Amino acid sequence: MEAHHKSSIAAAWLSLFSNIILTIIKLIVGLLFHSQVLIADGMHSAADVVASLASLGSMKVSNLPADEDHPYGHGKAEIIASGVVSILLALAALMMAYKSIEALFTPAEPPHILALAAAILSLIWKQILYVYTVRIGRQANSKGLLATAYDHLADVYASAAAVVGIGIGLLGLHFHLPYSEYGDRAAGFIVSLLVLKLAFEMGKESMYTLMEGNISGEKIEVYVEAVIANPAVKRIDRIRAREHGHYIIVDIRVGVPGDLTIQQGHDISREIKQAIMSKDPDVQEVLVHLNPWYEKEGS
Repeated sequence: MEAHHKSSIAAAWLSLFSNIILTIIKLIVGLLFHSQVLIADGMHSAADVVASLASLGSMKVSNLPADEDHPYGHGKAEIIASGVVSILLALAALMMAYKSIEALFTPAEPPHILALAAAILSLIWKQILYVYTVRIGRQANSKGLLATAYDHLADVYASAAAVVGIGIGLLGLHFHLPYSEYGDRAAGFIVSLLVLKLAFEMGKESMYTLMEGNISGEKIEVYVEAVIANPAVKRIDRIRAREHGHYIIVDIRVGVPGDLTIQQGHDISREIKQAIMSKDPDVQEVLVHLNPWYEKEGS
């Protein structure tokens, strides 16, 4: 777990510095050569810098041990950061859409090859970052890092649209195609829609977790199998689990023979906890409640 946390922090720092560098490159090139889609992409990257800082801070907080005020730990800090990232993405998308529509009603500047080069650099760089961060994020089950990874994916969309838009403009300039110079601005609007969709999906997932939504049925089934494998368990009265950031908390009520001693019940509870945690390393807390079961009940 500690190794995964260190990898997540390293990936978050790499994302932060990459976003700063790409923001500077895209905004400078976009402003110099009047590329609306590159300026929009640069504004998005500027929002990414803030999002990366939020994710990095949340990952440090989420790894703090439980205390008197937060007995279940600080894992939800990453969920909050993921929600913040989704809001920043949505705001950036709306601004990009507004600027792109506004630019459609102004004379278009001819595209420049350096703008295309900057967009291609961003596309390749962000694709590599996305693959890297999403892999580390899934290994560590880090919601903050996964939010950063999806942020990179939004940049991949934006940069791909920039490449297409600027490329259309350059081809139109070479072959004298009418209105091709507006490809840059149209691409900027398309990018805003893609980023807005991604922001909505991220926000929806964050809200589901913050509202204590149950985890997937597949994982619940794994826990059920681990519990009923214990010969002392006669029935499962209730089982539920929720994500608490990068780890899972499981609550379970089971029926066991009512004539067992307190020590035997304690041992069974410990066995159930160990069985569930051995099946899923993401589980860090299992709360077991024992109900009495008698053979005459028939269940």
